[in-house]
Amino acid sequence: MSTQIKNKMSSTKQIMLALLFGLIIGLLLHYILGEGWLRDTVLVDGLFYFIGQGFVRLLQMLVVPLVFFSISSGAMAMGDTGKFGRVAIRTIVLYMLTTAIAIVIALVLSNVIQPGIGMDLAATEDVAAQTEVQAEAPSLIDTLLNIIPANPFNALSTGNMLQVIFWAFVVGIICSKFPKEMKLLENIVQVGNDFMMKVTAMVMKLAPIGVFGLIARTFTEVGLGIVGPLLKLLIDVVGSMVIMVLVVYLILILFVARVRPSRFFKKVLPVYTFAFSSASSSATIPLTLKSCDTLGVPREISSFTIPLGATINMNGTAIFQGCAVVFIAGAYGVNLTIIDLVTVVLTAILSSIGTAGVPGSGMIMLSMVLQSAGLPIEGIGLIMSIERIIDMFRTALNVTGDVVSTFISAAKEKMIDYDCYYSDKIVSMDEES
Repeated sequence: MSTQIKNKMSSTKQIMLALLFGLIIGLLLHYILGEGWLRDTVLVDGLFYFIGQGFVRLLQMLVVPLVFFSISSGAMAMGDTGKFGRVAIRTIVLYMLTTAIAIVIALVLSNVIQPGIGMDLAATEDVAAQTEVQAEAPSLIDTLLNIIPANPFNALSTGNMLQVIFWAFVVGIICSKFPKEMKLLENIVQVGNDFMMKVTAMVMKLAPIGVFGLIARTFTEVGLGIVGPLLKLLIDVVGSMVIMVLVVYLILILFVARVRPSRFFKKVLPVYTFAFSSASSSATIPLTLKSCDTLGVPREISSFTIPLGATINMNGTAIFQGCAVVFIAGAYGVNLTIIDLVTVVLTAILSSIGTAGVPGSGMIMLSMVLQSAGLPIEGIGLIMSIERIIDMFRTALNVTGDVVSTFISAAKEKMIDYDCYYSDKIVSMDEES
């Protein structure tokens, strides 16, 4: 057992060391080498970009088939449609509730810190050229209708995750309702799920290299040059996330799931680290599923709640949107009313449903929230310089929120393996799912 645990710890340590090494190399290149052909062309836009984006592309390659087969097999394994319905409804309610709490925390803390106050916008008149993204928040009816695919195969080919999830639900439920007639399809789904887990295990072995490329490129570009209001914004975002974890998640784990939180956070740490490095909820799905295994959550629960959460549960993104709204309002000298703040909360919850789990997508959703509050879309350009760093933090919280809600749902169904939860087993990328 000790050998097994050491092996499991090694992959986590490799990622953390790669993250630290990438950070150090990036800062050294930023401050010592300086701008120029070697740093910017050969390293930032060459070697580091190829390594980091190559790994992200491999992960994105897995997302659609992994989500489809995982949710389909989870729906089939659930068997009891009544139980399936309870778990689905409870999980979605938890996702929406925690998203609402997250943005309220962000708005309250932001109004205390007031990160945008004192910004000189005279130098940001060209911001509009960088952010000509115009977006309107979808209506509730449109959002619900857009979940149903007019062409399931088009949804799969374009990666429309909500439609892929809907179609996977349909396939899984039909297979569970008609086991004899659908035996061949059930076998195909099971084999497809096993195949994707094995491919995922192979790709994840490259994680330390990919993480190094992503982190090295980020800090070679931006260094630690975050000053004044932008530093206050970063503190605001991270502070809100700390409150979310140490207050909201802690209360849910301690008083709803009724387990020791220390064990939970220890087992989720590798997932948090990887999500921070990759800045992609969807790319972290394989590791998140393994983390749920070590927490004693059965795959029949996690195999559909985790992919669903990667698409619609965006606690970190909601916090970012709340902080960014107050920041931009302060920068432009706009006073937000209570009605504006309520509108921001509702729009953020609705827009989070459509946030794809890929790097940078939160900026598009932010434009919807800004528009709903009557704030200039151009304000997005003010935070572009630190968007990548914030993206890593918010993705890590998004994924942690997925695991918390999944664990709560499994606990309420009395399906947690507590022997596994209190064991020393920690997630590893060295094993196949």
